[in-house]
Amino acid sequence: MIVYLLPVILISITIHELSHGYCSYKLGDPTAKNAGRLTLNPIKHLDILGTIMILISGFGWAKPVPINPMYYNDMKKGTTLVSLAGPLSNIFLALLFSFPMAFIGNQYAMLSFDTIFTANSLIFFRGFDFLVILFNLSRLFYIININLAVFNILPIPPLDGSKILSGILPQNKYFALMQYENIIGVIFLIVMFVFPGVIARIMSPFIWIIETAMRYISVPVLKLITGA
Repeated sequence: MIVYLLPVILISITIHELSHGYCSYKLGDPTAKNAGRLTLNPIKHLDILGTIMILISGFGWAKPVPINPMYYNDMKKGTTLVSLAGPLSNIFLALLFSFPMAFIGNQYAMLSFDTIFTANSLIFFRGFDFLVILFNLSRLFYIININLAVFNILPIPPLDGSKILSGILPQNKYFALMQYENIIGVIFLIVMFVFPGVIARIMSPFIWIIETAMRYISVPVLKLITGA
């Protein structure tokens, strides 16, 4: 399975960080472009610790793309949009790969859609047939990207969710919270390593919401295609 996992992780975190950088660039900020981060080269976006965490637990992070909100016409709105761009790109990837995953799983393996769309259901096929490879890759893209999206919107520094807070909280309260950014980040890392199940339980309801939305979007389309 590691043969499938590594390319899925590299592509997913690359699209995530590229989306941050490109969104910032479209809002007038050339920082990511000048740093050479508007690229599909995964090495530019790789964070070793974050990648190890994805391999171990299914959620993690990449090397943050440098941005400068001073270029935005509206700093709060711009920062929020750029922060959302990464997780939204992961949700889009999960939705995109949900179609081949669900089609193959349902039509060829007779799996129910409820089973297929459950991200914590570790269903993979053995073998090297084209459909087996496509299903396994699609399933991993689905699982990894849903986990990446939900993990990164947690409102904990330095994740995207903490930056989204800047567009929600009053400025004085946000900056007061960010004074403890390093301490919160260290505590969060300790919890991740020592009590990974805690993070999984926090993420679980949000993963379920996304899974349900994916099912309601994908299944009607697939039924229309297959005539089911």
